[in-house]
Amino acid sequence: MTKQLPSFYPSTYKLLTGLGILRKFSWDEERLCSIFEMQAAYATSHANGSTTHKSMKNTLFIIWLLQSIWILPTKAQVQADSSSVRTPKPVPDKTELKYNLNESGSHYFKVTFLNQTWLRFDQSNPGTTVLGEPAAHTFDVGLRRTRIQLYGQLTDRAFIYFQFGQNNFNFLSQNAGNRKMQVFFHDALTEYAVVKGKNYLKLGGGLTIANGLSRFSQPSIGTILTMDVPVFAQATVDQTDEFSRKLSVYARGQIGKIDYRLVVSDPFPITTNGQTAPALSTNSTFSQKSHHKQYQGFFTYQLWDKEPHTTPYMTGTYLGSKRVLNLEGGFITQAKAMWHSSETQDTVYTNLNLWSVAAFLDMPVNKNKGTAISAYAGYFTYDFGQGYLRYNGIMNPANGTTSPLSGISNTYGNAFPMFGTGNVLYSQVGYLLPKNLLGEGNGTLLPYASLMYANYKRLADPMAVYNLGINWLLKGHTSKLTLDYQNRPVYEAAPAGNIIQTTRRGCVVLQYQLFI
Repeated sequence: MTKQLPSFYPSTYKLLTGLGILRKFSWDEERLCSIFEMQAAYATSHANGSTTHKSMKNTLFIIWLLQSIWILPTKAQVQADSSSVRTPKPVPDKTELKYNLNESGSHYFKVTFLNQTWLRFDQSNPGTTVLGEPAAHTFDVGLRRTRIQLYGQLTDRAFIYFQFGQNNFNFLSQNAGNRKMQVFFHDALTEYAVVKGKNYLKLGGGLTIANGLSRFSQPSIGTILTMDVPVFAQATVDQTDEFSRKLSVYARGQIGKIDYRLVVSDPFPITTNGQTAPALSTNSTFSQKSHHKQYQGFFTYQLWDKEPHTTPYMTGTYLGSKRVLNLEGGFITQAKAMWHSSETQDTVYTNLNLWSVAAFLDMPVNKNKGTAISAYAGYFTYDFGQGYLRYNGIMNPANGTTSPLSGISNTYGNAFPMFGTGNVLYSQVGYLLPKNLLGEGNGTLLPYASLMYANYKRLADPMAVYNLGINWLLKGHTSKLTLDYQNRPVYEAAPAGNIIQTTRRGCVVLQYQLFI
């Protein structure tokens, strides 16, 4: 040891040694002696101070020394710790409202919301009136669909699904004179997978859109290619069902390349659809008497990718995310569902028989550019009985006419003969343009065209309705703006009694869809 501690600081030295501070920071007596000598020199230069003053300075010196020993290393440690802190990874944007019930996420519960708002200009059918006033054209704002879905895989085999909402709400909407229309359950079903982890066979029941006939009879309306679905494919809509849903039991599944669904439904009577039932006549209508079960089936042969099988709903377009090519066919049949009167005034009951065949293509064209094509072509045969014909106008912007067709209701506004006994050809095609076509974050465009061509036996002339439109996909189907033009035929009764086409009318709709 080269230096000795000053004799007047032994107590300080003993304190630091006893606390283990010298050992902790590897300080030897030489270093401490240098520090104390500095303090002694300072004390000598101020020797004229009082004893109390000197004692206070010594005390302050000891305090400073302890702070230097403890605080400075602590600051250094904080700085070191701060430099080692990792910046949190950014959390990716969520695209769904989903709550996992187990660690793997195979059991979950999910919620979706959808709203479709329409701004529409329509050239009215001849004779149209709105609240008693003649209307050659109309402009209205409406909610085509407002929906909430709640569903989930609760166990390895048990699935539950609800859909709640309303449809076709515009300024004329009312329920028994009350504009506060009641929202209702569209679907409420439970389903059980017979084979764990496989889609071979699922048994379900409840209020459901699980259906026969075609993919557009059970469409996923949040993913459709065109602005609206071809409603003619929901052949019994609001006649013996609740907006295409029925109380049913079903079996559905996928075996190899075959996707199937078989359904037994308990149809509602026509007398509870909220409208005045048509009188019995020589032209067929839904029977107001007797009750029989309805049997349905739909089959798909999937040549390429398999379509999702979570819910009974079928996707409109995958926007290039899947490579799908299907051959499809389906049917609906019900005994004594229809009636008419014979020439001898006898009541004649006939069966309801509907079937279709179709092909569906949805695939990417260039994955790097994000382009894709979607196309559908279907042939439908409808047998509702002799002379059956029904007009329908989607969210009709009118409520009266001065030029009615005998025996046919609701011919005003934007309505056309959508359903009838006969044959229908339907086709649609769309092309997804390159991603970020409009700049980064501004989405892309999806133009489309569709054609419904029907030969209904009660019409003297074929009926053709075509739509041209374009989707602006701001964020896929989540945020989508659609501009659609529809051109439809207008029919009148000829002197000979047959129904002939006389002119055509157009309709322009701007729709904004939000869906999560």
